[in-house]
Amino acid sequence: MSKLRKGDTVIVIAGKDKGKQGTVLAVKNDRIKVEGINIVTKHQKPNQATGSEGGIVKQEAFLHISNVAILNAQTQKADRITYQFDEDGKKQRVYRSNGEVVATA
Repeated sequence: MSKLRKGDTVIVIAGKDKGKQGTVLAVKNDRIKVEGINIVTKHQKPNQATGSEGGIVKQEAFLHISNVAILNAQTQKADRITYQFDEDGKKQRVYRSNGEVVATA
């Protein structure tokens, strides 16, 4: 299970898009798709059933989850996540650097 979720703001820490920020669009096993990051060119066939046209399409591709880190909104730096339990016994995500609760989207 990944500590990153859909809607989190992340920063790329390795690869061709290093330093760029974006919002998580999808998480699949150990891969992650981030808005505006890892743009690839895909040659797509037309499909009458869905009404999509053919041609060359630019879209986001999945990248490995180890190449991104969650962005701490207060410090504006990459951070790590740990888990803690609140007073009610609910599990919540917490930034490692300052202990603040991660805002869920």
